[in-house]
Amino acid sequence: MAAVDDLQFEEFGNAATSVAANPDATTVSIEDPGETPKHQTGTLRGSGREEDDELLGNDDSDKTELLAGQKKSSPFWTFEYYQTFFDVDTYQVFDRIKGSLLPIPGKNFVRLYIRSNPDLYGPFWICATLIFAIAISGNLSNFLIHLGEKTYHYVPEFQKVSIAATIIYAYAWLVPLALWGFLMWRNSKVMNIVSYSFLEIVCVYGYSLFIYIPTAILWIIPQKAVRWILVMIALGISGSVLAMTFWPAVREDNRRIALATIMTIVLLHMLLSVGCLAYFFDAPEMDHLPTTAAIPNQTVAAAKSS
Repeated sequence: MAAVDDLQFEEFGNAATSVAANPDATTVSIEDPGETPKHQTGTLRGSGREEDDELLGNDDSDKTELLAGQKKSSPFWTFEYYQTFFDVDTYQVFDRIKGSLLPIPGKNFVRLYIRSNPDLYGPFWICATLIFAIAISGNLSNFLIHLGEKTYHYVPEFQKVSIAATIIYAYAWLVPLALWGFLMWRNSKVMNIVSYSFLEIVCVYGYSLFIYIPTAILWIIPQKAVRWILVMIALGISGSVLAMTFWPAVREDNRRIALATIMTIVLLHMLLSVGCLAYFFDAPEMDHLPTTAAIPNQTVAAAKSS
């Protein structure tokens, strides 16, 4: 055993000096965790492909599917299964509304806002608000147009609420259902096509309709030119959201089929907006027309002369 006097503490100075004095010594270097490594092996490659994957939603797809599977683990007949579709906070809803109003060229709406947590809360209330906005604005528009006419008698048209509800909810559910089925069918034909879930498509269509809420309120203005300008602006914003969202999902398909799909999506959206404007705001009203009543004296005189 070594004597106690042989055990001595030694102060180490500069590491470089110590290594130079004893080249055979073994040194251990402990780096600061916050310090950035000076040498990095390899370089980042394929940035273009990563952008495509991000646009198409391929990145972290396994993680997304796993989270989606955990999210829908409850049986479909339970309340917990449908509660997950409304599990969204106010910040997320406002962020998705902002994304639908300010579409970013080259960015995918599903990838940026929806895929992490698709919901039905926003689309449901957006459609409900749009229904009442169209029905109430349509009644007020007809009232303002014929205001001051002595022969006009205002009668509230409550049937516009049910008609608007049928049109809006049918469009917000049936069109996404048809599009989802088409993408699933094309995905079986072309392996590179990226398909969206039905909930994601419903979410995109629901949030894309938000722009029509302020547009429907402004349709009260009794000027046809102003109304058509407003509908074109709303159609351009919401249509661009749909086109930029679904183009990455079909661009790997046949060129004609891809273009026909996007054109069909935009045309159906145009049919909805133009149809609502024409039916609820530009439809001719017959209630204000004067009614002609037969004069008894003239009727009796005509009978005697015959």
